[in-house]
Amino acid sequence: MNAVSKPLLVMFIWLVGGLSLVMAASPPPDQLVKQTIDEVLAIIRSDEQVQSGDVARIAEVMEEKIAPHFDFPRMTRLAVGRPWRDATPEQRRALVNEFHNLLIRTYASAFSMFNAISIEYRPLRMEEGATNAKVNTLIRLPGGAQPIGVDYAMKLKDDGWKVYDVTVAGASMIINYRNLFSEEIQRGGLDGLLTSLQEKNAGGLSTAAGAQ
Repeated sequence: MNAVSKPLLVMFIWLVGGLSLVMAASPPPDQLVKQTIDEVLAIIRSDEQVQSGDVARIAEVMEEKIAPHFDFPRMTRLAVGRPWRDATPEQRRALVNEFHNLLIRTYASAFSMFNAISIEYRPLRMEEGATNAKVNTLIRLPGGAQPIGVDYAMKLKDDGWKVYDVTVAGASMIINYRNLFSEEIQRGGLDGLLTSLQEKNAGGLSTAAGAQ
């Protein structure tokens, strides 16, 4: 499993007013991660379409249960890096949309393989009133394989806590994508990156997993 796919394969396993009101109304970040993971694992273990490998149904579940808890605009900005400053509003919107779609499409076909995993949640260390948090978990795989540490970097926004990076065994999803995007930008600029993402997404759900 390569450094880019590992964070994303794990990624899908978990899933207005003043700031004080948001903090009071929103579940703590570790609770949100646990609730999302529990919901997703329940679907993996009970949904016949998911178990049969129906990628359209899997993508639907990912959009419903996981995508709302990710800050795709921030993730895209961080993955693109410094060239983001030079992007037009139209380019930014298109890049966020295509990166969102890429994450969903690329790993939808691997969704059901996590039926047998178990998750260990580490105690949350966060100061009262903090708006940034890191939720640490340990993924225990079947067959006695080495457990995988998974950390979720999260930010409190107006609509609750959002994930903006996932680190698996020390490998940051954002940094790995930044390296890939940097190569695309060097070859063809931001438009070249956008075209590359569009081409990958146009490949369809059944073939997207091989695009990376």
